This record gives sequence, structure tokens and C-alpha cells, in this order.
Amino acid sequence: MRESRETRTLLRDEWDEWYDTFLRTFGGVPEPAEERELFRALTPHDRSLGVWDAGRCVATAGAYDFRLTVPGGASVPAAGVTMVGVSATHRRRGVLTSMMRRQLDDVRAWGEPLAVLTASEPDIYGRFGYGAAAFGLHAEIDTSRVRLSVPPGTDDVRLRYADPVAELDVCEALYARTVPARPGMLARRPGWERLGLLDPESGRGGASPLQCVLAERDGEVTGYVRFRVRPEWRDSGHNGQVLLQDLTAADPASEAALWRFLFGIDLTTSLKVRGRPVDEAWQYLVSDVRRCELRVRDSLYVRLVDVGAALEARTYQAPVDVVFEVEDAFCPWNAGRWRLSGDTKGAVCGRTSDAADLALSVRELGAVYLGGVGPAPLARAGRVDELRRGALAEAAVGFGAATAPWLPHGF
Repeated sequence: MRESRETRTLLRDEWDEWYDTFLRTFGGVPEPAEERELFRALTPHDRSLGVWDAGRCVATAGAYDFRLTVPGGASVPAAGVTMVGVSATHRRRGVLTSMMRRQLDDVRAWGEPLAVLTASEPDIYGRFGYGAAAFGLHAEIDTSRVRLSVPPGTDDVRLRYADPVAELDVCEALYARTVPARPGMLARRPGWERLGLLDPESGRGGASPLQCVLAERDGEVTGYVRFRVRPEWRDSGHNGQVLLQDLTAADPASEAALWRFLFGIDLTTSLKVRGRPVDEAWQYLVSDVRRCELRVRDSLYVRLVDVGAALEARTYQAPVDVVFEVEDAFCPWNAGRWRLSGDTKGAVCGRTSDAADLALSVRELGAVYLGGVGPAPLARAGRVDELRRGALAEAAVGFGAATAPWLPHGF
């Protein structure tokens, strides 16, 4: 039977069918009403695509309008690719490829040099030019046996419980202050602050409602933590678990005070942590890192939609003057040679006919873009070719970043 597929921008009255199609591709479990209504409000209809076959939605893809922090602290426009799914009835027919083609063409037309996403299956998006650029740290800390040292000034920080909803604006203001300090962070658009308050009972898994504690010093809020507690009792006594959702602090003492608080909550013996920065300081304050069960998982994938504009948007921690031979079959406007010249003050990047120093695909360029992945290990993996001796070391130093990139939440 011949298909009559049509790919087009989402209309507002089609959202429910579009969203249900997306949910079905991820197992079909209904979202809590609170979460569904939030994403209804956040969905940019004019930036969302649906594939329709015989009048029914069979595939979905969206692209939020984000601004992403890059090395040097600039906030760069980025399309936050989301809600990508193809119905099981329409797999292996080129539907996903056609949506990715249309979406990246749109992102280019919008003048956004970057596209970013989190991947349900990492091997899917590499062929479309997305490289794993940021990672998250997971841990399950045995707080009954692990002690936490703290830096000077920690005892000057005052902590108090607060209503998560009542103090939302205060917490968001503090979050906004921290965004320029770390590559990969998102400047939250209006409405996104509600994501951190989602608290359906069905999603707690036996844990408490969301709790919030503020850190203060000299009358100013300098940090906050949101968390839940899952009580558990055994014949030997209490065995509760603290579930960290979000922690933000303006200085090391406030950060340490909040971590110390989490370690010391009564009637608990463990602290579960997911998706934190891989260079976060608490790892170097613990008495026994082995009992923290650290794990690292891929988080943010980056795709350079406009190579020249993207490389010009960030700075470089050491002078770099390198010619890249870029392979990009999916977005051929990026393919070819680009000369990047930059330092801590800025950069220029444009087309050149000069001999190439490094050869790589746009996927590898996306992986190194935020400074969390170096080109040297990619070269050892055979994914970057050094054509001029010394170019790899020059790029490795220049592309590095003082702080590891981090995605603070999914989208």
C-alpha cells in the first residue's frame, strides 16, 4: 500500500495527538497531568515537526529556542532538539532521516549555529553529526561511612528549610548567576523554571514530596538544594535514602554547606546523585571515594550547524591557529577547510584554501566544542587525523576549558 506521508510544522490543535505519538514511541506510559500541561505550554509549535500518514501522526520532532553557555562565557543560540520519535509501524522507512534533514535546514534558516540534544540511543544521532560533548556524574554515596571535609567559611553559612514554590524566584535568580560560569548550561526561558518543581506523587517511588533548603550568608541567598527522602526501616534500624534533584551555589563554602547537610540528614544512610558536573568539588572532600560508587554517563550532544559561526562564538584558553578539513555529508555547507584563529579574547573562523592541519568530521568537532572532550583521545581512536605535526597539541590546549561542561537538566 502506497504511503501518503507529509512532514510539516505542528498546528496547535494537533498537539495532543502529536504528544501521544511521541509518548507511544517511548513505551506509551501516560505522563502525569502536571508534566503534560507543562510541556504543552513549553512546546514551540512553529519549531516542531510532525509526520502525518493518511491523516494520522506517525513521527515527531521539536526544537526549543535555547541559549547555551560556551567556553569563555558567551550565551549562544542553540536549537534544543527534543520529542523525537517514530511510530513502530513506520520504522526503517527513512522517516527519521527526513525529519532530521528538515530540522537542520530549519535551524540553519533560523540563524542558530548549534543544535543540541540528549540521546535515548546514542548510536542514532552520530550519523546526523551529533557528538557527545558533556557528561554527567552519578553516585550512590554510603553516608553512614563516608565523611565530608569542608573548606574554610563553611560554618559561616546558615541553612534553612524553605517552600520550593514560594522561593522559586530566588532560586532562579541564583541559577541565572551561575549560568555563564560553566559551558553547557542553559539560560532558562520563562516557564522552564517550573521543570524543577514537578512533583507528581506517582513519580516519587515512595519518597517524600520535594523539599528545599536555602543557604544564606550576610542576609543573601548563596545556594539552594532540592531533594526528596525515601524512608526505609530494617530490623537493624533506619536505612533511608536522600535523593538529590538539584543543587546550585554561588561559592565553594555555600556548596560545601549544602552537601554537608545532605550527608547528615537524620535516619538516612545513603545519598543518590544523578547527572552532576564531572569535576564537582564534593568528590575531593569525601573521606572514601570508593564508597561513593561513581559512574559517568553521556549527557549533552552537540551538532555544529554553522561551523564558522559556532567556532567564532567561543574563546580559546591558549592561542590557536589551525586549519580544519571538516567532513559533513549531512550538512554539506559545512564541508571543506576552515581556518580558526583565536585566543582568550575572541576568534575568527572562515573558509580557506590553505593546507589542512587536522582532519575530522563534524561529529568530532561537536564533541570537542565545549572543552570537555579533547581532540587527542579522539585522534588515538582514529577519529581525528593530524596532518601537521604539533597541530593536535595546539588544538588540545586551545579547545580545553577550566570547568567541565555540564547540562543541568534534560529537555
